[in-house]
Amino acid sequence: MQPLFHRPPLFGPAEAQVRDCQRHPVRLQALLSLLLAALGGGCATQQRAANVAEVHRVWPEPPATPRIAYVQSIHGPADVGARRSGAIRLLDWLTGGDKSQNLVRPVGLSLDEKDNLCLTDTANAAVYFYDRERNSWHRWTKVGKTALITPVAVAKQGTTLFVADSGLKMVLAMDVKGKFLFALNHPLERPTGLAIIRDRLYVSDAAAHSILEFDLTGTFRASFGTRGTGPGEFNYPTHLAADHLGKLFVTDSMNFRVQIFDPEHRHVSSIGSAGDSSGHLSRPKGVAVDGDGNLYVIDALFDNLQIFDQQGRFLLPVGSNGTGPGEFWLPGGIAISRDNLVYVADSYNSRIQVFKYLRQP
Repeated sequence: MQPLFHRPPLFGPAEAQVRDCQRHPVRLQALLSLLLAALGGGCATQQRAANVAEVHRVWPEPPATPRIAYVQSIHGPADVGARRSGAIRLLDWLTGGDKSQNLVRPVGLSLDEKDNLCLTDTANAAVYFYDRERNSWHRWTKVGKTALITPVAVAKQGTTLFVADSGLKMVLAMDVKGKFLFALNHPLERPTGLAIIRDRLYVSDAAAHSILEFDLTGTFRASFGTRGTGPGEFNYPTHLAADHLGKLFVTDSMNFRVQIFDPEHRHVSSIGSAGDSSGHLSRPKGVAVDGDGNLYVIDALFDNLQIFDQQGRFLLPVGSNGTGPGEFWLPGGIAISRDNLVYVADSYNSRIQVFKYLRQP
């Protein structure tokens, strides 16, 4: 079976160049157009799609076969053609503006079982939810009567959203109308990451150097990990992700690696090491897994996205520092949809960038 990534061409510069339209295969242009149409409707989205269609950035650089393609950037509901919720429209009317809909410092990012987009914005102290089926965009700055301070992570299953707020030292659960449901019943020092695997919620506690497991009613079940550098030990764990097999991926930030655990919390492997070149990690943040099991790790110091296989082999760097398409400024969270759309919280560029993993036949 041919590898999905061919190693030799992938060790070039991290920053891919803008491809000329004439150099793109027709099939890739058609794919990007379909992706843009799928991400949202309406005149605003059609206009943005027309603009994005001129960008055409892919990784790796030609003449290598493209594996990752830039699709679009999302700054707010207009970029996906979404309707704003009544609460946002009311706030706009009261304040005379519509700034509340736009992202300022997106950090946490996840997708629910229907690939609806959930994200947190620390500058706005807000949680956002884009419901694809209803094409609606929601924003909350409170969970019930509790004002958010520093929401850093969000996860959703069914009609329940879980919000990790490191300032409040809490994980709060609410429904899709913003109604408070419950708080997790175990003390937390600094919750930083969330992941849902079947009927369990996992929380990374960076200050406690551990991972906690709860059921979806908020009841504490177990924890694992202590501070250290060995397998199953952590040094400020932050972001979490899961794959379809139930494996848990933990960004072990100050150990400069991602650790992988099976559903019984047993350590499987570690990926990454400290360094200042591609294939190493300096400030790892978000982590996600695509449909072929490839591991995507955000590095906020390198301002890029690095892709590995689950044996730890480095495959491809994507992006560099900057403000253009495919460029990043202190990126944070990442999530990958079932059809391999890759969402990256480009925090200090105030946007979510969307890419596509181009699976080969």
